Amino acid sequence: MDAVMLSRIQFAFTIAFHYLFPPLSIGLGLALVIMEGTYLRTKNQLYHQMTKFWVKIFGLIFALGVASGIVMEFEFGTNWSVYSRYVGDVFGSALAAEGIFAFFLESGFLAILLFGWDKVKPKTHFFATIMVALGAHFSAVWIIVANSWQQTPAGHHIVQTANGERAEILDFWQMVFNPSTIDRLTHTLMGAWQAGAFFILSVSAFYLLKRKHQEFAKGSMKIGLVIALVASVLQLVTGHSSAQMVSEYQPAKLAAFEGHYEENAPADMYVLGWVDENKEKVIGIKIPKFLSFLVTGDFNKPVTGLHAFSEQDRPPVNIVFQTYHLMVAIGMALILIALLGIIYWRKKILFETRWLLWIFVFAVLGPQLANQLGWATAEIGRQPWIVYNLLRTKDAISPVLTTGHIWGSLIGFFLIYSLLFALFIFLLNEKIKKGPDVYDLEEGHRA
Repeated sequence: MDAVMLSRIQFAFTIAFHYLFPPLSIGLGLALVIMEGTYLRTKNQLYHQMTKFWVKIFGLIFALGVASGIVMEFEFGTNWSVYSRYVGDVFGSALAAEGIFAFFLESGFLAILLFGWDKVKPKTHFFATIMVALGAHFSAVWIIVANSWQQTPAGHHIVQTANGERAEILDFWQMVFNPSTIDRLTHTLMGAWQAGAFFILSVSAFYLLKRKHQEFAKGSMKIGLVIALVASVLQLVTGHSSAQMVSEYQPAKLAAFEGHYEENAPADMYVLGWVDENKEKVIGIKIPKFLSFLVTGDFNKPVTGLHAFSEQDRPPVNIVFQTYHLMVAIGMALILIALLGIIYWRKKILFETRWLLWIFVFAVLGPQLANQLGWATAEIGRQPWIVYNLLRTKDAISPVLTTGHIWGSLIGFFLIYSLLFALFIFLLNEKIKKGPDVYDLEEGHRA
């Protein structure tokens, strides 16, 4: 493998590991606001107990997210110096905004959230909880702005410098609200809400199966179910809107989603399949012309296919096809699981239905897999461009980089991240085994 492919693998590995944690922080942040707000409104100590337990989990996840995210900023300079110089003006402004409006906000109130229970008034603590949750969401906003600009660049012009071309911002707000920002942001946030909700459901279902902390688990599960169903349904809506945006601004990516080759013909939608890239056809189960209907509202309206693009401008089709369809399949399964949970809750048999509780225990993996697959679909689908239609990935690499440098750092990252993940699982397991603080729920005193 050459330096370009190795650098892509290295960045994919580091960001995939990092991306395990921010969605959980965002989703848990929303749940914490709901739990603590409910406690302040009802004075029911159960919600206070729930909030304190999940805050501890949130703190652990936040720490791992920060530790694993720092590396990527250095990789821009070490592995992708041409890219960094090209997009520095755009990324610099977006990442600076993240630092000011997101990270400072989140970290500034984090100490109050974690340690201020008996040191500030309850409403002050609730305000800190809201600020930390907002900070987590704002962080997603600015990262998505920066990444969306790569997908659909806007609000800039290209200038020639002594070191080559460089994109400079002409209109900051046009850059922020580039054509893909809103669709990609809402889709990402719904995935994060799902990750947090199904994490809560998994731990709660585990407690119920083990007949431990049952009142706590039932209360947490009810909140998790509502968030899970809302987020899962909205994920379907935002995913549809995002696909329509892709059809307009990144037609080669959309064509790869369904292995659609014909240049100007109605497009089928596949339930599952395999793309034979040599023969340029898909073997699988399809719904004829349904992609055309979803994108345009007309079964017979043509969709731009891969033959409209030269081979050097096409993404790797089969891998994009597979990651996209796996993501959609998991998304539909999560809707079904959340809906089943709501139905069984309404029937008042959820907490005794062990087969469904076991599904919830393992469903925690669903949002994480879907988030990873969605990211892979978006990033691999825009290849060969690192900045769509402006800068090719092969031209963005650091010119002095060698494969030896990358192999050494990649092995080092693998070892360090393996240790970090083992530490995370150990600490998480310890917190779950210990469970929530035990309260006399009527008097509100720790037993």
